Amino acid sequence: MTKTRTCPICKKPRTEEHHPFCSSRCRDRDLSKWFGDGYSVPGRPADPEEIAREGWEQRD
Repeated sequence: MTKTRTCPICKKPRTEEHHPFCSSRCRDRDLSKWFGDGYSVPGRPADPEEIAREGWEQRD
């Protein structure tokens, strides 16, 4: 027996067209969470000075 995977947002069955979501609405809700800092990648907070230094080093 194969277990049907569900949409990570609403838990309805996934669709091929919007994989891994069930609809464009859930896909857009997920994207909105990323843009709105609803999700985060674990790690230490970024240091603005370190980011600035790295930017200058890449240009050289």
